[in-house]
Amino acid sequence: MVDRLAVLLERFSVSAEVFHAGALCGINTLEAEPGVGQLHLVQRGPLEVFHGATSLRIDAPSLLLYPRAMTHRFVSDATHGADMACANVRFEGGAQNPISAALPDVVCVPLDHLHGAQDVLPLLFEEAFTQRCGRTALVNRLFEVVMIQVLRQLMETGEVRGGMLAGLSHPRLRNAIVAMHEAPAKEWTLDELARVAGMSRSVFASQFREALGTTPGQYLQGWRVGLAQQALRHGKPLKVVASDVGYGSEAALSRAFKAHSGVSPREWKRLHATH
Repeated sequence: MVDRLAVLLERFSVSAEVFHAGALCGINTLEAEPGVGQLHLVQRGPLEVFHGATSLRIDAPSLLLYPRAMTHRFVSDATHGADMACANVRFEGGAQNPISAALPDVVCVPLDHLHGAQDVLPLLFEEAFTQRCGRTALVNRLFEVVMIQVLRQLMETGEVRGGMLAGLSHPRLRNAIVAMHEAPAKEWTLDELARVAGMSRSVFASQFREALGTTPGQYLQGWRVGLAQQALRHGKPLKVVASDVGYGSEAALSRAFKAHSGVSPREWKRLHATH
């Protein structure tokens, strides 16, 4: 089986930084911070969580993920509170990060349903709730491990409906998606992608659109533009970027870039530098 997460995480990293560990009592509001999501691990509740017009009641130990900035409010017992470990999560590229963009606004999973985390979570809570040497660095890495386990579970269980993660959950479509991820500069044709997926051309095109909400060609263009944006953030020259992501010239990349994002690469870079 191809490793569906490896290329994503190599190209677009995810990092975590713990900011709270211990009891959270009463009413606490966490304001949205642009470009920052949050991952909360509730060891002991109960806890009520409000975000927008909806709310969640958490009675069992649970994981709560906000992959993108969203103001949310915790309400717990004013005296005993809820025991929690919380981290800010940053997806490289912010809103343009394909992992972040593919996730639902809120993910809530009981901790005993999170496969593979039974050995990680006790260590994370133990380190988070003490003041040992190297605590912060260790807890940050453990949060990142849990983040990978969440992504793996969402893909393996097919819990995400629509978008990239839904495609990566498909037993055949994922082979074509990973092939595009691994070799974005290749001149992929619909026939070649269908062959990689082990499907007929017509069935592949139909199921790809049904699962991801876009055509294979549009998906490939979006992936290439995302890689180009990442390279521009890192200061690579546009001519080099064009070649790396599969366009024969700066002009060809600029056309695809503007069609996908609404602005030219140079304008996008200027706006990014301004922000």
